[in-house]
Amino acid sequence: MDPVIRIAGVTKRYGAQLALDRLSLEVPPGVVFALLGENGAGKTTTIQLLLGLTAADEGELSVLGLDSARQGQAVRSRVGYVPERPTLYEWMTTSEIGWFTAGFYGSGFLERYLRLAGEYRLPLQRKIKALSKGMRAKVSLALALAHEPELLILDEPTSGLDTLVRREFLEGMVDIAAAGRTVLLSSHQIGEVERVADVVAILCAGKLLAVERLDDLKDQIRELSITLSETTTSTPAIEGTILRQRRHHNQYQVLVRGASESSLVALQADNAVQELRVRTPSLEEIFVAYLEGARHGESNAPAAAKAVIR
Repeated sequence: MDPVIRIAGVTKRYGAQLALDRLSLEVPPGVVFALLGENGAGKTTTIQLLLGLTAADEGELSVLGLDSARQGQAVRSRVGYVPERPTLYEWMTTSEIGWFTAGFYGSGFLERYLRLAGEYRLPLQRKIKALSKGMRAKVSLALALAHEPELLILDEPTSGLDTLVRREFLEGMVDIAAAGRTVLLSSHQIGEVERVADVVAILCAGKLLAVERLDDLKDQIRELSITLSETTTSTPAIEGTILRQRRHHNQYQVLVRGASESSLVALQADNAVQELRVRTPSLEEIFVAYLEGARHGESNAPAAAKAVIR
């Protein structure tokens, strides 16, 4: 199936600041695709380029087969978009803003919006200015979904929301993907993303460090906690790509990708190893390890070249 989003060799600068550095990736249909990165990593810039709100200096972007640079308006008419700080007419009621927005779309929009507003338990006759931040986020989501877009783009949608509202919001993304639509979620809330994402892409200072299915990423990475014998001065050889390592006296901790079970058995049998404990790290720990490697100039991201996920 054709990708919903295709980004090829995109570079974007704001003056002397390099926001994106030759970014390339593809987003398949029917997944929750998470763009992960700290503030300033290039996540919002990527979204603005995809929606045709700004132009790339180099490279090409397409959304739903449309060229983002030349067909930005057509892209925006087919995509549901929830920015970090939605702009809503505060003097309107929840019901009125649905009626107003329906004028930009075809028949059925208002009926679907009102149904979604009911599912989100939104007070239809209350003015937007009187709604909590969580309710405003739900209004924005209902508006974004009411025209049944094939792609929903969310830019830090849970920023500032309380825990329960964030959980409800993100769980709704899973339901959308299950219905065959695609969600592009930009966030630095790694723990929340881990619960809902199918595919994750890690950005650091505009560079793509990794893009992979979350299950594959976690299946291939292990944290090894090794207690070495008191007389050992060197560290044992470990199969795979080391993403992070720390040693304090005889305690050696390693985050490694691609270590086979047989190599772990052999490591356990090493005379220099007193004890070996193995666990699967969280997405946040993996994320931090990739960022630390990038900051130290280490090439710890073999998945970075595999920017097409099927």
